[in-house]
Amino acid sequence: MATHEREIVAPVDLCRPDGRIAPQAIGWSRTPLHRCRIPGWGRTKRWEYWCVTTPTHLVALTVSDLDYLALNSIYVLEYGTGGREFELTAIVPGGYGVRLPDTVAGAPDPASASLVVGPPRPVRGQVRIEIHGEGPATRLRARCVDPRGLPVEVDLLVGMPAGHETLSVVVPWDERRFQYTSKHTARPATGTVRIADEVLAFGEDAWGTLDHGRGRWPRSVVWNWGAASGRTDGRTVGLQFGGRWTRGTGATENAVCVDGRISKIGQELEWRWSRGDHLAPWSIRSPGADRVDLVFTPFHNRSTRTDIGLLANRTDQCFGHYTGSIRTDDDERIEVDRLLGWAEDVRMRW
Repeated sequence: MATHEREIVAPVDLCRPDGRIAPQAIGWSRTPLHRCRIPGWGRTKRWEYWCVTTPTHLVALTVSDLDYLALNSIYVLEYGTGGREFELTAIVPGGYGVRLPDTVAGAPDPASASLVVGPPRPVRGQVRIEIHGEGPATRLRARCVDPRGLPVEVDLLVGMPAGHETLSVVVPWDERRFQYTSKHTARPATGTVRIADEVLAFGEDAWGTLDHGRGRWPRSVVWNWGAASGRTDGRTVGLQFGGRWTRGTGATENAVCVDGRISKIGQELEWRWSRGDHLAPWSIRSPGADRVDLVFTPFHNRSTRTDIGLLANRTDQCFGHYTGSIRTDDDERIEVDRLLGWAEDVRMRW
């Protein structure tokens, strides 16, 4: 069943000259088509978040500009008992030197802009992140010093197979508050994360996920986000689900990607999880239908609590596996068997 939402098929400006949302920008697309110049200052949020997973470890890079400050971070996780976990976040008051482009940074497009933040040789408390287009792929590089004083070097190449579709959506709370998000799943990746003399390899089973965001937000918001990528039931599958923050807007950020083809889901999904125990199984389902019928079983909670005045957040990002089934627009049922990804529960004041 196709979504009720309008599909956008040509480039479009996100905003009018006065900074309000352009009505023709509201909808979704299978490739990033929005030009996200947002005039003015205040309540504007821009970010690029990349997470690249393997069956044994992952790395996540974030570059964000919240108008009044920027947050740039590197996160590394090795699964299992005794595995390493560390995060380095550089806080940049006023967002000095952090300028995100109006389109997806480092997209596989000759016109795409690169994004570089931080000093070339970061010391403690500093982070260097580079996002560049490289042919039909995106190059991710990053450097920092881990909590033990060891140098960390990230060098990954995230591919974009020919014809691979992604999900881009405009979510309008009203004409002054809106969000454009471009979510990419199931993009194959290769490369390394080097920690001193030790190398974490990203090879055949490595997958990149992108969350690209540009918009003007309410002061406080809550959301769920779930994503996963990998091979299951003989297919290459990407899951992209959102919850709570889109209610009442007429838009969702829900879709499945099977062998590079997006099936957009216009329904709000039912999310069930335990706020008292985020490591208990989660359920994500489409109400009254079987388009999405999944159980998410976490094995690790990346729990973050921040309160620095203007910015406060409570984030539980759980990594684990999805099991169950999904249906495509062609009514094909795909069995999902332990697909690696995450689900998160966030409360944000910013």
